[in-house]
Amino acid sequence: MTQALSRLPGSKMGLGPAARLAAEIHAGVSAAFLGKSEAVELCIVTLLAGGHLMIEDFPGVGKTLVAKSLARCIDCRFSRIQFTPDLLPSDITGVNVFNQRTGEFDFRPGPIFANVVLADEINRASPKTQSSLLECMQERQVTVENVTYPLERPFMVVATQNPIEYEGTYELPEAQLDRFMMRLGLGYPAPEEELRLLAQSGAEDLVEKVPVVVGVQQLLDMMDCAASVRMVGAVGEYLLRVVGATRSHTDLYLGASPRAGLALAAAARALALIRGREYVIPQDVKHLAVSVLAHRLILSPEARMHGRSATDIVSAILRAVPVPTL
Repeated sequence: MTQALSRLPGSKMGLGPAARLAAEIHAGVSAAFLGKSEAVELCIVTLLAGGHLMIEDFPGVGKTLVAKSLARCIDCRFSRIQFTPDLLPSDITGVNVFNQRTGEFDFRPGPIFANVVLADEINRASPKTQSSLLECMQERQVTVENVTYPLERPFMVVATQNPIEYEGTYELPEAQLDRFMMRLGLGYPAPEEELRLLAQSGAEDLVEKVPVVVGVQQLLDMMDCAASVRMVGAVGEYLLRVVGATRSHTDLYLGASPRAGLALAAAARALALIRGREYVIPQDVKHLAVSVLAHRLILSPEARMHGRSATDIVSAILRAVPVPTL
């Protein structure tokens, strides 16, 4: 198949310029976050697909670093929320404050009113506070005292959490996990990359060196270009077979929702754009299925007892579902 560098219908930016800017974002983030090219690519896929990202891994492997580096590549508003047990919903969404001069209440927006929001250690906040993100993440709006305030595009929540720490944490409910387009882990760096990291002066200095690559309007054009990438019927049917297989699998108590299928399709379109194609191929779906689907699934008690994981089950489904030939 030949690469197509034309302007896609419904987009203001051509495929070629969009792919080149995506490569520049990848290079900028990789300059600070060393040796994790595939993880950086998945972050950019989530960004271009208009989704939210959960980074789950051990302490000290660079979860916050990759989120801050990605935000720095974009010339837009960035905010960081450190989730703690005493954090209140109004600390995130904002609050009405009485104005003595006018005799009226004025709304003071919270840190959620940004383009890229880093929700650091999200599982340390109470379920009440976590639930304040549900409307924001799904509907891109905030409702305070019956007044709804829209959140400007682009809007992306990058959440981090430590999967091995349970004291003082609150597990995220399935309804909230389902709002994250992807969940990914970073893992430890390779020895040669860790040696390079030791030679650097510090993580904060690395972030400062990350270049600004795109502005808000350019990013919106890239997102529109990604949404215009074609998905032929055979690829769409393959995607639905993969999603549908999770709903009938004997090891799963709950399969993937329709929202999961939409997220996988949007991510596959973004990945195709990054790789310079104006169409999705089945390999795009296979490459992203584990990251998009696994965190949305609930295992049956028998599967848990036998030590199976959602990642293992999705991988087995991908091996079992026939891949169409285009």
